[in-house]
Amino acid sequence: MRRHDPIVAIASAAGRGAIGIVRVSGNALGALAQALCGRALQPRMATYLAFRDARGQPIDQGLALYFPGPHSYTGEDVLELQAHGGPVVLQLLLARCLEAGAGADPATGRPCLPGLRLAQPGEFTERAFLNDKIDLAQAEAIADLIDASTEAAARSASRSLSGAFSAGIHGLRDALIALRTLVEASLDFPEEETDFLHQADARGQLSRLRQALGAVLQQARQGALLRDGIEVVIAGQPNAGKSSLLNALAGAELAIVTPVAGTTRDKVQQTIQIEGVPLHIIDTAGLRASDDEVERIGIARSWEAMAAADAVLFLHDLARAQTPKYIADDAEIERALARKLPPGVAVIDVWNKLDCVAAPTELAAPTESAAAPPASARPAPTPRRTVQLSARTGQGLDGLRRILLEVAGWQSVPEGICIARARHVQALQMAAAHLEQAADQLQARGAALELLAEELRLAQNALDSITGAFTSDDLLGAIFARFCIGK
Repeated sequence: MRRHDPIVAIASAAGRGAIGIVRVSGNALGALAQALCGRALQPRMATYLAFRDARGQPIDQGLALYFPGPHSYTGEDVLELQAHGGPVVLQLLLARCLEAGAGADPATGRPCLPGLRLAQPGEFTERAFLNDKIDLAQAEAIADLIDASTEAAARSASRSLSGAFSAGIHGLRDALIALRTLVEASLDFPEEETDFLHQADARGQLSRLRQALGAVLQQARQGALLRDGIEVVIAGQPNAGKSSLLNALAGAELAIVTPVAGTTRDKVQQTIQIEGVPLHIIDTAGLRASDDEVERIGIARSWEAMAAADAVLFLHDLARAQTPKYIADDAEIERALARKLPPGVAVIDVWNKLDCVAAPTELAAPTESAAAPPASARPAPTPRRTVQLSARTGQGLDGLRRILLEVAGWQSVPEGICIARARHVQALQMAAAHLEQAADQLQARGAALELLAEELRLAQNALDSITGAFTSDDLLGAIFARFCIGK
């Protein structure tokens, strides 16, 4: 029942600002607007007036806008009060809204807006979803647009908000429903001589559906990458140039760089973007045996960060590459990488200080797997990418950026990508798996149509979970709890 309570919240960002907004959503807000503004408001027309307290004294001067439902953001009546953006002013307006909601309407003697309460995080957008103003994917796109860390992510979120991603999902769902209808008809009329599935080219329909779903899945993977990016950890021996590489990639002096080994003792993180893809780069403490307790803690955190990363830049020092101790220490790190890193973590060999060697070792193209350049370096247990660069001069950084995009799975997809989330990708993968099972059933001799129908039903449920046509209240709670209050 709390979903039908009238709600109110400050809808602008915390802190001082030129303008602040207090938003109310509910049914029959006319009496509340009269109490706050001293007059009736014309729908969808900004009115400049004084917002008054219970004694009729002005709290502030500002604009009042009234949007009668269902033609509003939430689908309910919405009242927005735009005042000066001081925290005290907005809190006074918020308190006045709650007070006026419980106060008596002079015309009826009843409360102006009974049950008015403070909104929970994301509750205005949740009302929009529940009242069919937007679907769940569009609701998530609102939060993604607010949280976008790159221009490409913002544009992609805007496309999802406009319904482009949902339209693709609805197209898949409609084709799936048409196929389910054929299968259900065959189940309902088994005595008919007409083979519904053969006559309607059910196999062809299923094949085209799987191809279309594969294309949407690929787009969703790219959209999820734009939203979440990847986590990249820079690791290696002390003084290999890890902090210098972080500074070079970020284009700013973020980490302290000195000739003293062990300068970096804790993680330093910065988010950069390459072609609009956010990369969360983490500089870590140099890997070595140490008697310093603080440094040992930093090294332990380095290994924790690497285990949780999507990719590790294993930094090598070309200037020391031929010294026996350096070779032995590098080999020990390599063995530790093999023991401690999960299989899904990509390792990229980065040979730094190219400016310090007279004749760089010949390497394969950066986009291809290659062995480490010095002859003394140990062979990689699995093929992996290698690049030579100079963090100090910037030579070779473009090659590293290309490799990072490839490791992330980014493709130079033209304009038109929609933002997506990991749950969207997982739902599409689940739908694809059910369609694969359905294809196996359809091709088998003596196919069990009941099993085929069930696989198609499960595939549709997976698609419906993306837009919210089939979803649980627990999922809704988890999604909207991440929104800001007032949105």
